[in-house]
Amino acid sequence: MSKPSNLVSALVIACTVALAAPTVALAATGPAPAAVQGKKKHKAKLEAKAEKNRVKVGEETKIKGSFADLGGQESLSGGEPVIVQQLKAGVWVDLTTGTCKPNGVFKFSVSFKIRANVTLRVFHPETELYVGVVSSLIGIVVL
Repeated sequence: MSKPSNLVSALVIACTVALAAPTVALAATGPAPAAVQGKKKHKAKLEAKAEKNRVKVGEETKIKGSFADLGGQESLSGGEPVIVQQLKAGVWVDLTTGTCKPNGVFKFSVSFKIRANVTLRVFHPETELYVGVVSSLIGIVVL
């Protein structure tokens, strides 16, 4: 064989090895975890409301609500993450975070430093068991 054909052959072999390496590595790792294999996550419902819809600057109000499994087959063990978020300039910003109690209820205290019409929501991020979900919008007037 001539030198150019040796070089072409070497390039073909190198490309074949490079393309096959990820497939071989994936096969060597064994089966994918259940979450990757498509284990179906539960849908949930998140309800929340403000104790007061009108507050003074610096005055606290409580955001109360509940998190429930819509399948009805899963009993909540508590500890599901919930986050109170405020809409600022078109972006949802986290105000406070916590977890729900074993019965699915949660309660947060929030206050605001300036006069404004505030839009809040409660957010539950996606977990291994549940898909992500958000509550309806909560409007508060800060006087």
